[in-house]
Amino acid sequence: MPFNKLKRYPELLDLNGLDEKARKASLKGIFDRDITDNENFCFRGKRIYPIRTDGELDLNRELSHLTTEIVEGSENHRAYDRYRSERLHWIRPHVEEKITDSDIVVFSVNERDQKKRENVVRTYIWNKTRKYVVVLEPQVRNGNAYYLLTAFYLNKDFGEKQMKKRLKRKLDVVL
Repeated sequence: MPFNKLKRYPELLDLNGLDEKARKASLKGIFDRDITDNENFCFRGKRIYPIRTDGELDLNRELSHLTTEIVEGSENHRAYDRYRSERLHWIRPHVEEKITDSDIVVFSVNERDQKKRENVVRTYIWNKTRKYVVVLEPQVRNGNAYYLLTAFYLNKDFGEKQMKKRLKRKLDVVL
């Protein structure tokens, strides 16, 4: 839906009434504008890249991850998430730190990555007012870049509680 490209934070994208194909096309347009085709997609002067799969940037996987959630009781099956999708265009203003109407907390924390089975540093941009989170991972090999891991709306009961626990363990500096 072309008019979704006109939506700005804090408006929500209008995805209701769209069939799956039209919804995906609308979300892909927002993703390409804000992330894929944005040469200045940076956080605090450091370039942000999508996660690599088998050494290659995997933009389709990234878009899917930003607009779907894991189905409860499944490890790999993902389904459309209305809350993530209608806020897809919120990622860019958060990483560019252009939000002025909300209480935003930015912090890094050392935490266990269950898939990698190792400790990793993650940087969180938490909009406490709008209950929205963007998660970045500093690149180990290149200290001047990040991976965009995910972004989501804290609509689950445990979401804010988990963020508060992370905040208590924050590092002294944002990495």
